[in-house]
Amino acid sequence: MTFTHFPRPQFVRNDWQTLDGTWRFAFDDDNKGLQERWYKEHSFPLTIEVPFAYQTERSGINDPSFHDVVWYERTFNVPTEWDERVILHFNAVDYETAVYVNDQLVGEHIGGQTPFSFDVTDVLTGGEERVTVRVFDPSTDETIPRGKQFWEEAPDSIWYTRTTGIWQSVWLEHVPNASLKRVRMTPDLDRGEIRLAYDVSPGAVGLTLETEISFDGEAVSLERSQLVSTNGKRAINVMGPHIFHTNFHHDGRTWTPENPNLFDVVFRLRDGERVIDEVTSYFGMRKIHTEGGMFYLNNKPYYQKLVLDQGYWRESLLTPPSDDALKRDIELAKEMGFNGCRKHQKVEHPRFLYWADKLGYLVWGESAASAFYTEDAAARLTKEWVDIIERDYNHPSIVAWVPLNESWGIQLVRSDKMQQHHSQAMYHLIHSLDGTRPVISNDGWELTVTDICAIHNYNHGQDDETAKYDVYKDELATKESLLASQPARRRIYANGFSHQGEPILLTEFGGIGYKIGGDAGWGYTSVTDGDAFVKDYARIMDAVYASRALHGYCYTQLTDVEQEINGLLTYDREPKVPLETIRHINDQWHHDIR
Repeated sequence: MTFTHFPRPQFVRNDWQTLDGTWRFAFDDDNKGLQERWYKEHSFPLTIEVPFAYQTERSGINDPSFHDVVWYERTFNVPTEWDERVILHFNAVDYETAVYVNDQLVGEHIGGQTPFSFDVTDVLTGGEERVTVRVFDPSTDETIPRGKQFWEEAPDSIWYTRTTGIWQSVWLEHVPNASLKRVRMTPDLDRGEIRLAYDVSPGAVGLTLETEISFDGEAVSLERSQLVSTNGKRAINVMGPHIFHTNFHHDGRTWTPENPNLFDVVFRLRDGERVIDEVTSYFGMRKIHTEGGMFYLNNKPYYQKLVLDQGYWRESLLTPPSDDALKRDIELAKEMGFNGCRKHQKVEHPRFLYWADKLGYLVWGESAASAFYTEDAAARLTKEWVDIIERDYNHPSIVAWVPLNESWGIQLVRSDKMQQHHSQAMYHLIHSLDGTRPVISNDGWELTVTDICAIHNYNHGQDDETAKYDVYKDELATKESLLASQPARRRIYANGFSHQGEPILLTEFGGIGYKIGGDAGWGYTSVTDGDAFVKDYARIMDAVYASRALHGYCYTQLTDVEQEINGLLTYDREPKVPLETIRHINDQWHHDIR
């Protein structure tokens, strides 16, 4: 199977070619491939289906054991009409990658979650081309941002099977010598403007940049300006003169989960009337901010009903099995009454964010964490986040960033000044790259400076543990009780930090274990049939909705994952109880947001 959609949905060109599919493959357990120059000539004994990792069923190999060094190879042909620059793209490879084309090293990359690319034009032969990829993913290095990938062979507890090597699409793109390199699109809802910041190649200086914006098939704006440098900025009004009316946020052109309106935009570089480069994209007009202890969407208080989404599939682990699978996860969550998700310990495929934008689905963007804190771990996480913001900034569905979770990689943050500075540094780094979204400094507990007070609490107890449930309900009831709680024997704020009026959300809770079919495993509590599951879900949600201090939640979790059977859906995305039953419980929330 290959992904047939353009792998970069917010910056689309027509001339591209997928390299997903069958590659030759080899394990290099003795790490001799470089010395023996496998990138020049080698007989690779296996085949693998890219972009699926060798640990997965969909790869055709399905080997969960440790292999720290792996090699890939395939041939390809470049269309003869591609007469300018040819770019080789990798959407994600875990973890250290070296890429060779026709025996020549074209580039290296470190990082497992974000895209990278190399201009390979000058090493192409004009005939059959060969690309070889070496990947090093050291299984014993726990300073690498791994998220839920387990460092031992068999998955256990909250840890899952590892992903090594190519796990998102590989593709070629034809790019003109004079080209648009990137556009950052920032909605300014209060002014009714979309603010554009663009970069172009040196060869584009002197050309005309045309920006054509439409909404629902009707023209909104057409602007042309001559480029005098390789970068520039402009603001374009897309909401009309009525925006300054106090009710302008009701305009049918804003983006919300209920009405995910999107503007289409086409960027063209022109030399006179001749189009040199053309890129299509889209944006949503929406505003996120926090004020007075509340989360606001488009200047109105908005209660977030999120579900924890780990983004794993039985047959393909971290790699989505298809574009439809990404879309379907969002549709299932919305059918249950959730308006968004927290993508947990994973930078999800760009097509997921495309569907979140199109279908109307809030996303908290998160990164995989390292297991321990060292200077190397801090540097690696920092690099990942620079790349994450670069990739995903333009998606209207993303409404928050989560750089750290439950003190993973910063186990001593409660009192260790160095780790506290790291937490604060990540908060300020992300704000220095993106001033439009809130940042949660350490989701769960031991927060430092943060825009949302995000608390995890699984202490609801079994159905017959009434005393435990009463304590749980009391802890959620008020701001004071929430901030005084220690649900994992950890304080909500690290030493020297305290609540500064930010919204309080319960961002992990629930996790009811319910076994369907042959999958055995665990949950934070457990039930044995569907009626008991519904009753327990309602009991937990009653405690959440009774709180006058919570301004949203994130239930654990959307699906079962390997040995975790605490999903609302099975690992194969089958509902454990009717979707409308969960929706009815989720829709019980009626009290006013204060």
